[in-house]
Amino acid sequence: MINAEVTRNPNENALGVIRRFTRKVQGSGIIQRKRSIRFATRVQSSYKVKQRALKLMKRRSDLAELVKLGKAPVKPERGGKK
Repeated sequence: MINAEVTRNPNENALGVIRRFTRKVQGSGIIQRKRSIRFATRVQSSYKVKQRALKLMKRRSDLAELVKLGKAPVKPERGGKK
């Protein structure tokens, strides 16, 4: 666990201390980690994962067929020239 600690400088007002503390907390990722734990999603069942994969495979094959027939635009490959 990471603790965010800020000490007040001699010529600094309270607002500056709060601002520095807020930045330090955001930079350390404490809030993001706590929210990810709080709003955790449950693991999908293997049946649901399989059904989603099959649906994606069917969609890709249908799109490939439409591209072959010239009824769908060809998307360029990602990554550019090598």
